[in-house]
Amino acid sequence: MRTSGGDAFRRHPGERFGPAELKQLAESRPEELYAAAEQLCRRVAGEELDGSSAARTVGRIAEALADTRSPDCVRFAVDIVGRLLPLGPAHRLEGDRLRRSVAAKLVNVQQLRDLEPLFGELPNGVQDPAVEVRACVLGELALIGTGRGRPVLDAYAERLRELGHPLARLPRTRLDIEHRFGVRVRGLGSIKTPDQLRSRFPEIPPTDSGAAAGCTAGETPDSRRARVAAEPFTVSGWAREPEARFFMLPSPLAPDDFNISLIKELSLDCLAGEGTRRGGAVTCRTTPDDVVNELFAAAYNGGVSGRAQGGAYARLYAWNSLYALMGLPADIPFLGAVRRAADHRWLRFMAFTDWFHHDTSDVAFAVLDPTRTRVAVLAATDGGTE
Repeated sequence: MRTSGGDAFRRHPGERFGPAELKQLAESRPEELYAAAEQLCRRVAGEELDGSSAARTVGRIAEALADTRSPDCVRFAVDIVGRLLPLGPAHRLEGDRLRRSVAAKLVNVQQLRDLEPLFGELPNGVQDPAVEVRACVLGELALIGTGRGRPVLDAYAERLRELGHPLARLPRTRLDIEHRFGVRVRGLGSIKTPDQLRSRFPEIPPTDSGAAAGCTAGETPDSRRARVAAEPFTVSGWAREPEARFFMLPSPLAPDDFNISLIKELSLDCLAGEGTRRGGAVTCRTTPDDVVNELFAAAYNGGVSGRAQGGAYARLYAWNSLYALMGLPADIPFLGAVRRAADHRWLRFMAFTDWFHHDTSDVAFAVLDPTRTRVAVLAATDGGTE
């Protein structure tokens, strides 16, 4: 006797179907999977079921549908994450994650002609989850360089800009500086040793004059700027709170003095106790595209807690962080920010302290502005805290 997906969930609401079974149901009977998700959400609203468990099950259904190519699966997946998911505060983070995950799967799997019908009705506001999932789809399309020039999509994107949706300020096409976003290069994983750092980037030697200049630096606290700079790591669940700090020098720094000698003199938690562990601190010169790619990857891949943000929001967090590191106002156009980034000096540094762990991911950058009087530092670690 044939058992429908809806019947299975009705008899065992907490049952966790395996990926293969969900995939088979999505391919053969997507309407029954949708009905099962609708039933679960209705029962959560009536408080018959544990909301967290049911939301996870419904999310797996939506992702299976999004990952199965067909117009029906597109429609069902978007309706689940855009309308059916519980809206209470307890489910907000999971709802955000699912909308971003489903949007990414839709763009990776579905045909553009099957996505276009989602955008036929222009939104009146940006708080609706149905609008949010569509904004994420547009953001994911931008990352693969498609969708622009299609009237329906262009009209929806313009409407989102008018309404002030945060994703709508991003370019509709990938910029050259973003060429490494989402690209994995074999053999180029996390940098864990000084030798790995030196093999990829040119080392900058220490100088006594750099240390002397560092002793004259004064910190210029800015909590909002620090929060935005650190956001790619905080939103994605990196193991430790990142450190973002800003400093002012009384006179322009000689270019060769922007090195580890200067950085070690700054008031940085990540360098406390430097020299007490085996291994020396090192700085290497890098480029803005390397920095923005690391920021994107941190949010896109997620930290040890697994809070991957999806491509659209990872891109937003990366750009916001880059603007914060350079101290740029948000109204500077992106290509203007790229031009300004070329006038800054960018360093990676590494140190052996109790703050860093060298077991999973450690990232540390320093940025010198064009006046050579302002230094920004951002450090993050995804290793276990002690």
